Amino acid sequence: MVKSFPPNARTEFFDLVCAGMSIIAAARRVGATQGTGRNWWAQSGRMMTVSMGPVGGLSDPAPTAEGPGGRALNLAERGMIQMGRRSGLSYARIGEAIGRDKSVVWREVNRNASADGVYYASVAHTKAHQARRRPKPLKLVEDEALCRLIGVWMDDGWSPKLISSMLVFYFADDQTMQVSHETIYQALYVQTRGSLRADLAEKLSLKRKQRVPHAADRHKNSPYKEAFKISERPASVQDRAVPGHWEGDLIIGCGGTAIGTLVERSTRFTILLHLPEDHTADTVAAAMIREMGQLPDHLRRSITWDRGSELAEYARIQTALDTTLYFCDPHAPWQRGSNENTTRLLRFWFEKGSDLSVHTPEDLRRVAAKLNRRPRPTLNLETPANRLNQLLHAA
Repeated sequence: MVKSFPPNARTEFFDLVCAGMSIIAAARRVGATQGTGRNWWAQSGRMMTVSMGPVGGLSDPAPTAEGPGGRALNLAERGMIQMGRRSGLSYARIGEAIGRDKSVVWREVNRNASADGVYYASVAHTKAHQARRRPKPLKLVEDEALCRLIGVWMDDGWSPKLISSMLVFYFADDQTMQVSHETIYQALYVQTRGSLRADLAEKLSLKRKQRVPHAADRHKNSPYKEAFKISERPASVQDRAVPGHWEGDLIIGCGGTAIGTLVERSTRFTILLHLPEDHTADTVAAAMIREMGQLPDHLRRSITWDRGSELAEYARIQTALDTTLYFCDPHAPWQRGSNENTTRLLRFWFEKGSDLSVHTPEDLRRVAAKLNRRPRPTLNLETPANRLNQLLHAA
């Protein structure tokens, strides 16, 4: 006949062992045999890797509380999780009781519950303590192939967050080839945290300064009196439902050098305008007509731009391209959100304050191709080039 024990006997047994008592002594204390105690320990599953001392107790009992301000759960919090689980409370209710988010409670229970699904506070606390003390090998130290792949993507201007997403996309079934963006940042900023190339930290676009918006309507005789305002733009442009609507601006370098940018709103496809001599209205109009004239009619429905002097020839552009130009409100760059974000990405190749006139048309085509082959989270990790191709073949 199997001997029954009080409901709290097993919990008391684990508390005693986790406090440093041997399995044999703890079993006797709660009225169980040595064999029963060992079975309980084995059934807990999660504790089988915990190091034991010479007399059978834990070699390194966990402290009952973390230091002030610690993020890790302490024993008292785990005790409340245990009581909440026994009482049938939800993760959200338990989280409210201990001042933690419900996701913290869910992860704790799933990570540290015993093999039979029962959560013991002392077992979980000890397991978590020893796991934190155990040094963990770093993926970016051990895996040279992963480091090389990350390096190639960073050379193309990809951010750590995008790289992390694409590793999951390409290697969904291979955890060894997945790494968080935080791990990549750690490896870049702390030399001892990985083996990524030292120069890659310089490739992050985080060092940029905020772009200064163009001043508008400086002169009384504005050339935009008859121009369309952004408020007159149809709703189909705003929700990106219809392709062929573009946003444009200039990237300004030292000495007044510039490169023109055009971004299609639905695909994020980017066209760069080569402006080697100046960015006067005549030069910008000629470059825009030349580049956008290569697109089919249904992919040049409208263009949205700032009220800068470079677009004073807007009527000529509208006539040549059979399109409509809309102008943003003064000091409102967010009205061209796609273009502003693209400008930030382009600063990887065209640094603020650099001479932009040194770049050839071929340089601009190469950079645009790299940017258009970059997967975008906003496109479900498709590329702008692929999206535009679909539109061209659908025509």
